[in-house]
Amino acid sequence: MKVIIIINAAWNLVNFRSGLIRALVTEGHEVVAVAPYDSYAPQLDAFGCRYVPLRMANQGVNPVQDAWLIWRFLKLFHDEKPDVFLGYTVKPNVYGSFVANLVGVPVVNNITGLGAVFIRESWVTRLVCTLYRHALSHSHKVFFQNSDDQRLFIEKGMVKPDISDLLPGSGVDLQRFSYVPLVSGKDRKKRFRFLLIARMLRDKGVGEYVAAAKIIRDRFPYVECCLLGFVDVENPEAISGSEIDVWVAQGAVRYLGVRDDVRGEIIEADCVVLPSYREGTPRSLLEAAAVGRPLIATDVPGCREVVENGKNGFLCKVKDAQSLAENMSSMLLLSDDERHHMGLYGRKKMERQYNEWFVIKRYIKVLDQIAHTMTN
Repeated sequence: MKVIIIINAAWNLVNFRSGLIRALVTEGHEVVAVAPYDSYAPQLDAFGCRYVPLRMANQGVNPVQDAWLIWRFLKLFHDEKPDVFLGYTVKPNVYGSFVANLVGVPVVNNITGLGAVFIRESWVTRLVCTLYRHALSHSHKVFFQNSDDQRLFIEKGMVKPDISDLLPGSGVDLQRFSYVPLVSGKDRKKRFRFLLIARMLRDKGVGEYVAAAKIIRDRFPYVECCLLGFVDVENPEAISGSEIDVWVAQGAVRYLGVRDDVRGEIIEADCVVLPSYREGTPRSLLEAAAVGRPLIATDVPGCREVVENGKNGFLCKVKDAQSLAENMSSMLLLSDDERHHMGLYGRKKMERQYNEWFVIKRYIKVLDQIAHTMTN
């Protein structure tokens, strides 16, 4: 079949959907990958798909911009004539599904996370709920990445229970993110590195992480608290580069910039931290756990599924720098052996629950069902 995948950024396709794209191509499907152009777009050719750039304003609700986006989706579906549409992120899931339903193309949605709209309820939240309710009404399948999001959509009538299903996030490539044992305190010469991997957004808990780092460094001066991820200047929750510069100058954190391949930085870390306000299933935690790093995250949807408190890491309170600092302190006070066992438990958990192939096989099964329906 001809499968069209639409998402909000080419970097998203490269970093989170490359395994799925390659697998679908191997299965014999023609894959058309659609997203706004960015510096990652040229890498898509190596996956065996065909890339089509499409302009999309990712933030906010603007009637004029969204009307033009719907028109571009209409033209895209008319030109490509896909057999199946796979939607990711809000606007492709909403407006792409509207158009696919209009032209009779089966839809498979993936709700990768609810984001700021559902963290702070407003008229926009109510509008988005209404749009989702209509957009998902004719979908063949709607995948969710955690049970909290699935339950919320069902309770608000945004999706029918019988077409909803759970996936273990986007999964993690266990071969690429292979297990690497932690370095002992003696071998690392007493340095201890915490690492936060995320877009530099307030909703990711970056501010709380910096505040906690200041508390921790006063007590444990040998600790290094690092930030890794790009500054998303178009996002209203973005933290500016100048703010990061101030934190670095104060000695609170070290900013590592952006990496196309984060494996090396994860290996260098002793603990990976994500104090996010809400997630789908955070890839940074999956990758860190696969490598064997203990975790600290907030007790919120998406994070609490990955982190089992006391087993592969600790859960802290959301929007609470003091709680985060206390958990970072607890991590520091563990023995090397205790942290090693946390990392090993996390790796085993990834093998049991989050292997990327679990996700890919579910998609292949759904596409086979749609193909069977089309031929009967």
